[in-house]
Amino acid sequence: MKKTHSKTDWERALSRQESDVIPYAPEDGPYDPNNPQATRAWFAQADLIRKGKVARRGKRGPQKAPTKKLVSLRLSPEVIDHFKATGPGWQTRIDSTLLKSIKKRA
Repeated sequence: MKKTHSKTDWERALSRQESDVIPYAPEDGPYDPNNPQATRAWFAQADLIRKGKVARRGKRGPQKAPTKKLVSLRLSPEVIDHFKATGPGWQTRIDSTLLKSIKKRA
């Protein structure tokens, strides 16, 4: 993991008390940070950006494929280690391997 240098003035940030008023002028931003109701309202309607795309909080996007069923399955450590070693998406690869096995036998 690449470490980056923080530009945050931590001494100033940590010295701030909860009761301190944050300097604010209307041209500074979309809401007054000293007004809890305004802050909550702004964050409630804010869009979350993930990988350059807008994703609303708590809402799932359209399904690309039929929904899968959640199950609890015991697998040998060798199987888990093998698939996890191939990186992210290892559960999907287990699923596709099982599907190939089913189609091969049919």
